[in-house]
Amino acid sequence: MNDNDTAFRDELKALILAAVDKDEPAGGLRDDEPWFGPGSRLELDSLDALQISMAIQKKYGVRMPDSKETRRALVSLLALAEHLRKHRPA
Repeated sequence: MNDNDTAFRDELKALILAAVDKDEPAGGLRDDEPWFGPGSRLELDSLDALQISMAIQKKYGVRMPDSKETRRALVSLLALAEHLRKHRPA
């Protein structure tokens, strides 16, 4: 993992937390921490997923239609960073 990856994940984390209007959980949000479902400290729901998708499209130009691929991408910070790496316009 290089500094660019770390900086990109930090930028993404700030974007996500702003999009869903939440503070980072105590102790920080781990890169592989789940955002949805039981055991999620963020306790995000489908409306949060829509807000994240819109913020991603606005900032990075990547459309995130409601699909299985999008649901997989929104599992965690690592999953979303990888998804954007593959789909971001050059």
